[in-house]
Amino acid sequence: MRGKKPVSGDRSVGVHAPELTHLDRRGRIRMVDVGEKTVTRREAVARAAIKMAPKTLEAIVGRRLAKGEALAAARVAGIMAAKRTHELIPLCHQIPLEVVEVDFRPDPAHSSLHIQARAVTSAKTGVEMEAMVAVSAAALAIYDMAKAIDRAMVVNAIRLVSKSGGRSGEFRRPRERPWN
Repeated sequence: MRGKKPVSGDRSVGVHAPELTHLDRRGRIRMVDVGEKTVTRREAVARAAIKMAPKTLEAIVGRRLAKGEALAAARVAGIMAAKRTHELIPLCHQIPLEVVEVDFRPDPAHSSLHIQARAVTSAKTGVEMEAMVAVSAAALAIYDMAKAIDRAMVVNAIRLVSKSGGRSGEFRRPRERPWN
């Protein structure tokens, strides 16, 4: 295994990961060979948030948008996007998804909607990107459904909350737990 480097430059967390695996010895981009890896159960949870006007959040939660039920549309968009991650993100392997769940938590105190996606597979490579693509697509679907009343919405805080399985083992973002 190659040396360890800080993840995303955040030295305060003290998280380290192996060097980039999508580069060959000459620094050229490549798809990782997972042929010799063992099939294991893998799970990932990701989150995103959408900051919006209080009335927009009320309209979404109260199912009063002209375009229809935003949360239902966003849930389906997230699931569909997770299934197509390999087509959207270069170098991602196509993996068989066993579970994709997309859930929402309104946060009226901060005029935000929080989105969580959980993805599960039994494969030779991880499912983190599928979970992150799911929350991203769900957030964009919310934006699309509500943009007629609030074009100032901000999608932010897309992040991996946890992952398990595979050679790299467990990851848990400090001070965050997956929703039940």
